[in-house]
Amino acid sequence: MSPSSAVSTDRSPVSRHAPVEYVLTLDCPEAPGIVHTVSCFHLGRDCDITDNQQFSDRRAGHFFMRVRFASTGAANTAQALRQDFATVASPSAMRWHLDRADTRRRVLIMVSRDGRCLNDLLFRARSGDLPADVVAVVSNHPNHEALTGWYGIPFFHIPVTAATRQSAEGRLVEIADACDAELVVLARYMQILSADLCARLAGRAINIHHSFLPSFKGAKPYHQAYEHGVKAVGATAHYVTAELDEGPIIAAGAGGAVLRTDARAGLRTNSRSSTSLWSPRGSSMMYPLLRSCGRGRPGALRGQRRS
Repeated sequence: MSPSSAVSTDRSPVSRHAPVEYVLTLDCPEAPGIVHTVSCFHLGRDCDITDNQQFSDRRAGHFFMRVRFASTGAANTAQALRQDFATVASPSAMRWHLDRADTRRRVLIMVSRDGRCLNDLLFRARSGDLPADVVAVVSNHPNHEALTGWYGIPFFHIPVTAATRQSAEGRLVEIADACDAELVVLARYMQILSADLCARLAGRAINIHHSFLPSFKGAKPYHQAYEHGVKAVGATAHYVTAELDEGPIIAAGAGGAVLRTDARAGLRTNSRSSTSLWSPRGSSMMYPLLRSCGRGRPGALRGQRRS
């Protein structure tokens, strides 16, 4: 063997696995040492924490945490990490979820006549901006069947009346279960969900409301903002529960200005643009927060959408 080939062999890179990123979300009763416990878990497995968010609800005595971390260890598969963390979580009575950060979630979208949010979500999911697979679209109107079909996504028209609401919601649940939907997004779905359905979807559903909640709940929020002389408008993504537009807020942002030279058409345009702008952000943020903020805690959720 020549000296040059020997040197080349010695300098060959050590076999290492490319970093894989994971997201851990948890909630548990407030107690000292939780952050330390979680940090030690990652340190002991050579995992690098790249982002950490935490919140302590002092009134409820409850703690929430979301950790994004990278691992290069071959043994640190998602299943192995889950098995190891289970022993860490048990003493603190943690409810938790751990998965790869690049996991795409299965999403069912509900929509009524206004298709701006729907179109935006479908486009962003297809282009890769939204880490989700839209598995079905449900609407109480047939308007968007062609659009949904163009994306190759099943469309279900479920008319809703006072007399058929219970059966319509039963059909919705059947579709969600059949599609194995992990998340339901109300993208301008203009119907009030029953308390039973809200309980069934607790922690799995978000609504996109076209105002800065908690202000201007219910119908025509932009008209309400105009009447109050508000200059900035926006949209809010929040969890769905039985009380109108009062669920915990996931994301909110501005989308336009309320023009004081009244034109209801102008208000409508701003409403549409802002909900389209913020629907992707709310949906992409929703699942990482799912287990830590809502699932299994109906008492912590306080809101829903109206017709």
